[in-house]
Amino acid sequence: MTTPSPLLRVFSYPIVGHPFMPRAHRFFLPGYIYHITHRCHRREFLLKFARDRQCWLHWLYRARQRFGLCVLNYVVTSNHVHLLVEDQGRAEIARSLQLVGGCVAQQYNRRKKRRGAFWEDRYHATLVDSDTYLAACLTYIDLNMVRAGAVDHPQQWREGGYWELINPPQRYRITDTDRLMALLGLARQKQLQQLRSRWIDQAIETADLQRRLRWTDSVAVGSKRFIDQVRRDLGHAVMHRQANESDDGFTL
Repeated sequence: MTTPSPLLRVFSYPIVGHPFMPRAHRFFLPGYIYHITHRCHRREFLLKFARDRQCWLHWLYRARQRFGLCVLNYVVTSNHVHLLVEDQGRAEIARSLQLVGGCVAQQYNRRKKRRGAFWEDRYHATLVDSDTYLAACLTYIDLNMVRAGAVDHPQQWREGGYWELINPPQRYRITDTDRLMALLGLARQKQLQQLRSRWIDQAIETADLQRRLRWTDSVAVGSKRFIDQVRRDLGHAVMHRQANESDDGFTL
């Protein structure tokens, strides 16, 4: 990923005006990669049926069409979603989340004759560095339903980016595979399939399946240089946060 210029201003995109949408107010820096997580209200299993998970995917596809959302990976679970996207500087992330979250909530509540919030109050967005950090985040998302004990391998879960990778659709493609390959320095989709499969197998073989809060609770994950750049670009918004070092990089 090209490091955004420090001259680029920080964009803050509030999402307002819909009773079922998160009252999100997040800082987005153009050109960065984001891992977004959003849970159902009170962690209820509102997405437990494939019909509802497919509804979320339908509207994600529509968001890609309408706003040019660059989707790198995703998974829809029974009570939350993971989404890996690259910001293009057009407010497309916030607009897409508004579209997807609002339409899914409306359709579900209408069909179930239900009232009240569908999503948690806010979604969370973590900035992700490129190279090994991007690879680690991809794998973390792929293994979500394995961690949950729902499947033995991501290829068994249809509502995920890995399923789409190994079963490329003729139509309604959600993942921007070309952009993902460019970020990983790959030339062919077969290479991407083999590499993702290898990362997953290694994690399963070593039982590296625990939940890592760095991907869901932090502001940014990456190298020291990346974290320093994020701190400079976000300025006062993250001044109170400390950068924590671990064996596999830094977390803000």
